[in-house]
Amino acid sequence: MSQAVVKSDLKRSLEENPATQLDNEAQKAAMPRKYIILTILSCFCPSYPINIVAFVFSMMALRSYNDGDIDGAQKLGHIAMLVAIGAIIAGLIIIAIIFIVHFSKINRLATLQQ
Repeated sequence: MSQAVVKSDLKRSLEENPATQLDNEAQKAAMPRKYIILTILSCFCPSYPINIVAFVFSMMALRSYNDGDIDGAQKLGHIAMLVAIGAIIAGLIIIAIIFIVHFSKINRLATLQQ
């Protein structure tokens, strides 16, 4: 019977250890979104300075979370998302301009040859 009391006291003292409380707090705080996949996809758009900045903000969000700064990670993740969306929109505009210029040149060449 004394062993059962000793085991429960030992278990309680381990649960009250400050190191385990830090782990419990880290588990309670949900990992904020870093938008790494979105920023990687934005790197395929032809707006290179913008999408690289989005990727850097995403990596900074990951590092802030690993350092324990949850609020900073959320802010950096949000900025990464906004910059990645901006990079995708800018890339689509650049692609549209390239297509318009390309096909307008083809139409001009076709009319000049006739």
